[in-house]
Amino acid sequence: MAAIAEPKSMTRAKQWSDEVEEAYRFQLAGYRDAIEYQIIQKKDIDRWPHNGYVKKLQRKDGCFYYFDKTRECPEKDINKCKLYVY
Repeated sequence: MAAIAEPKSMTRAKQWSDEVEEAYRFQLAGYRDAIEYQIIQKKDIDRWPHNGYVKKLQRKDGCFYYFDKTRECPEKDINKCKLYVY
């Protein structure tokens, strides 16, 4: 696990965007972002072909999260999403 890249900074989302949607899905599954997911799981991310949103993620305990094709991040959770910069 020493190979996990550490982020340089973190900000909270102020409004919804595709980047916030991506962060929401990974953080709901218990990961910081796509980089941490790929390092830990060592597999590609399943995505919806028409919009590129995350389709399925495996949690650290082995269970799966399945996501819809449309937006899943509710307005009340936007400010809970952390956006990392490397």
